[in-house]
Amino acid sequence: MNITMQKNALQPLSIRPIASAGDMEAAHALRLQVFVEEQGVPVELEVDDLDATAFHAIATLDGVVVATGRLLTDTPGHGLIGRMAVAESHRRQGIGAGILALLEAEASARGMTRITLHAQSYVKEFYAGRGYEEEGEPFMEAGIQHVLMRKGLS
Repeated sequence: MNITMQKNALQPLSIRPIASAGDMEAAHALRLQVFVEEQGVPVELEVDDLDATAFHAIATLDGVVVATGRLLTDTPGHGLIGRMAVAESHRRQGIGAGILALLEAEASARGMTRITLHAQSYVKEFYAGRGYEEEGEPFMEAGIQHVLMRKGLS
């Protein structure tokens, strides 16, 4: 599944699966910018071996990666979404929602019936607005307050 949205007449936004090593490099660079540089997450916590088995989505605007996210298989029928990152200059424009929609569509296509994610507390309303429900108490992850959120897929 690919999603194309028109940001303006010159810059179509494309949301799609990662298709090359170059795409993956650009997604990693964005994640390092957002999580390590902006939020102070230690690089050793951001970089992990799970990328090799994950499904990755990116959003490109005029050929530049401006958002990314990944989907992991947690247990049979259960997915885990993570590493959602949007470049600071492109936040609050619906791009993250497009990445999330593509990850959910992929989860459904793989037969997953439930998605879990660890939302940074300041964006939990973003996920709640897309059908995710908060579970349990807030917790610290990589020095940032998070909440566990789940969503059933039909």
